[in-house]
Amino acid sequence: MSSELLAQLRHAVGPAHVLTGDGLGAWEQDRRQRCPPGQALAVVRPANTAEVAAVVRSCAATGTPIVAQGGNTGLSLGSTPDASGRELVLSLARMNAVRAIEPHNLSMTLEAGCILQNAQQVAAQAGLLFPLSLASQGSCTLGGNLACNAGGTQVLRYGNARELCLGLEVVTAQGEVWDGLRGLRKDNTGYDLRHLFIGSEGTLGIITAATLKLFPPPAAQLTAWAAVPTLEQAVVLLDLAQRYLGAGLTGFEVMGRPALDLVARHMPMLRVPLLAELDAPWFVLLENADSESEDHARDRFEALMEAALAAECIQDAVVAQNQIQALMLWQVRESISAAQAREGLNIKHDIALPIARIPAFVAHTDALLAQAIAGVRVVNFGHLGDGNLHYNVQAPLGYDAAQFLREQEPRVNQLVYDAVAQFGGSFSAEHGVGALKVAQLERYQSPVALGLMRSIKQALDPQNLFNPGRVLRA
Repeated sequence: MSSELLAQLRHAVGPAHVLTGDGLGAWEQDRRQRCPPGQALAVVRPANTAEVAAVVRSCAATGTPIVAQGGNTGLSLGSTPDASGRELVLSLARMNAVRAIEPHNLSMTLEAGCILQNAQQVAAQAGLLFPLSLASQGSCTLGGNLACNAGGTQVLRYGNARELCLGLEVVTAQGEVWDGLRGLRKDNTGYDLRHLFIGSEGTLGIITAATLKLFPPPAAQLTAWAAVPTLEQAVVLLDLAQRYLGAGLTGFEVMGRPALDLVARHMPMLRVPLLAELDAPWFVLLENADSESEDHARDRFEALMEAALAAECIQDAVVAQNQIQALMLWQVRESISAAQAREGLNIKHDIALPIARIPAFVAHTDALLAQAIAGVRVVNFGHLGDGNLHYNVQAPLGYDAAQFLREQEPRVNQLVYDAVAQFGGSFSAEHGVGALKVAQLERYQSPVALGLMRSIKQALDPQNLFNPGRVLRA
């Protein structure tokens, strides 16, 4: 790094917040440790939007690439530097202020470095609900959630991060600041620029703040865990739940037995309901948030359970009797990824499919994998209510996990993603493209769409300053 650029960065954010040399591993290593650590030119930690803009202007003048980073919890290699030593990491962790709470507008404005769990607490302190909920909510940040259009467990009722955002503040590749934080629900004054930046994974601009939707908290919340005989019957149960619970259905998660077997094996302190008692191949976690009363919620839940038993789409079910029991059920669901990590490295797929086609896709793809690799294990779970599966592939028992990834990952990925395309789905539902899936985007996205994306990138970031090589090939 030139001494002139270093001096400019230190002047912009203060010497203590320009980090160079050794000891940058926390910013250089991705969460899953899929690749060797990158090498950052420097880590710069601005405290406000003006400082971000000053850093961008200095980097633009020298052609220095910038990788914006929040909590570094991404799963697609989109927020860590490459090995070139040329990329500057712009950490937004210090930008975590609450700028405004607007109860009458049902909105709040927070800076991009605010941790998601803290945002939920800010809303709760105002007697309101911010519904975005992810397994990594204790460390992921709002800027990253918006940059990747995060999904999570409440999409069925409240939508992705995109649907929860009313406005953005963004620093452009020229170091200018676009203030779009008005918090309006209706604003048809030209192109809706926020939708360009949400989901762009830091390649078009740096999100520094956001105005977010809030909701009245539910009067009652009930959670149930059901064993189902087939995946087709899980879809039937979803149909019944939507019919009986309507907008109150806030969560509908599906988990295959192999996924829960891993939780039981590696986390014996967690009790997995009905796993030992029944031989059911699938389990569903569903949640009902009622706006009227707990009695009303229980009446509707009981009617749903009766209809499900009559339709023979559940074998048995347990209903949480209090919030502690509900949290325990969710803890089992949220522990699947950690349990799978303890089992060993695995090939992850974050896919979306039309819900009605999911059973056929799973049967088709399971059979292809079993034919291709003897003893392969499929660990399948996800957000059935919105069509998002985490269709993960684990090495056969006794097969070295690292060797399995080296030898089989390209083959498995193509097999799975070709099947996803065949069934009308997407190879990336909520984890993004990052650097990990650039080749898949080129293979499965249409040439027209790719051309439009490249035109937008060229128009907004002609120097390819922001996150080069992520989403689109550099």
